[in-house]
Amino acid sequence: MTNGTVTTELDSALDKHRVELTGYCYRMLGSSFEAEDAVQDTLVRAWRSYDKFEGRSSLRSWLYRIATNVCLDMLNAGNKRARPMDLTDSTPLAQAALSPRPDHTWLEPMPDARVLPSTADPAEAAVAKESVRLAFMAALQQLPPKQRAVLILREVLAWRASEVAELLGTTVASVNSALQRARATLAERADQGDGAAVSDPLDEEQQKLLDRYVAAFEGYDMTALTALLHEDAVMTMPPFDLWLSGSADITGFMTTLGAACANSRLVPVEANGLPAFAHYKPDEEAGGFAPWAVQVLEVSDGRITGFHCFLDTKRWFPLFDLPLRLEAETDEVQ
Repeated sequence: MTNGTVTTELDSALDKHRVELTGYCYRMLGSSFEAEDAVQDTLVRAWRSYDKFEGRSSLRSWLYRIATNVCLDMLNAGNKRARPMDLTDSTPLAQAALSPRPDHTWLEPMPDARVLPSTADPAEAAVAKESVRLAFMAALQQLPPKQRAVLILREVLAWRASEVAELLGTTVASVNSALQRARATLAERADQGDGAAVSDPLDEEQQKLLDRYVAAFEGYDMTALTALLHEDAVMTMPPFDLWLSGSADITGFMTTLGAACANSRLVPVEANGLPAFAHYKPDEEAGGFAPWAVQVLEVSDGRITGFHCFLDTKRWFPLFDLPLRLEAETDEVQ
């Protein structure tokens, strides 16, 4: 067997773990692009040191060990990704001001296909989706890095405590203690109502809700939109730290500061295990529609509870493999 064949086979063996490793690093780091950088670093390190891999653990476990170390090194800077509601109180519409914060502040959206491996097990798929939803991701960012790793490995990836202890170079008792503390933190956030209930796949009523949402948003019908929003719904717009609470302030914003979004087009995408859309607004100068946001929706009890608009389209639309404009004569992505 030639060196070229060995190299190709190793590249293939490493790359087949890319999606699940990206999901792991994304949960650890809260950043789409940092996660992909971390995985690339992991695979390069694995490739360079493969001759030292002794096979005492599986290749997959070895890759997770490398990825964990990469993520822990990246998290040593102390940065915790957040949502606007994690940083400030909501702002009344009358005081709304669009103040941006640096990119590294924000929890970032992620296409499902980049972080959710294919699986034939519906229960496993559901757990994976739930674990990349925005509320859960935000809760993860509140955990110390090693607690975060323990919780993801134990609760999401279903590793045994002994496997996690070996990966982290610690004891089973330490792993169990870290898991208990992490669970307590997440339970506290759940008690505060920090979450959303979405079926996997969407049930018929949820799909009808989304259809009504698209019709209301594209028609800019605030009466129809109000009927779809929970009374405590929130709207966020990273990179701005402004967030609004309540249907009146949300629709009020859309008809004042957000009025240019009238007659927009929404294209379905898959993000963070939640209903999502690429939002294109009318391009008054060039015609057609220009990218404006990736919207990620949270749904509970038949209403929209979260309406999260990620506005940095130069980053998000290429990440989601979306075109940077739609022509006027079509509502469809070509």
